[in-house]
Amino acid sequence: MTLTSLVLGGRAANRESTIHSRIDATQDTAIILEGLPDGHSALDDLPATAPLLKIARIAPGCMHCTGSLIMRVTLNRILRDKPARLYISVANTEHLEQLRLSLTQAPYDAWLKLTDDLDCTAQAN
Repeated sequence: MTLTSLVLGGRAANRESTIHSRIDATQDTAIILEGLPDGHSALDDLPATAPLLKIARIAPGCMHCTGSLIMRVTLNRILRDKPARLYISVANTEHLEQLRLSLTQAPYDAWLKLTDDLDCTAQAN
């Protein structure tokens, strides 16, 4: 099972900084980022020596509505490598419960274990 956290709210830089601070260099990790960075990303500074670090960016928009197909294709590709940890950075939280539900239903229920969300809305811009 891949431990999976949704990283919510704030600017892209805040979400990426939060993810950066949580990465364990001894663990295979994958990251799905919604949208483009706000300039330099904290994730750009990660060492290339990590066991597996796979970062995928998808177009901004509701991952449940407009981005559902892109999200599923990206997620399926990432899960082929069986990362121990997955972070999904979500800019638009309008349909967050539906996104969470889709990640806990088949086939993802057999591959993902959702952990607590990481909320970046209170971080300074």
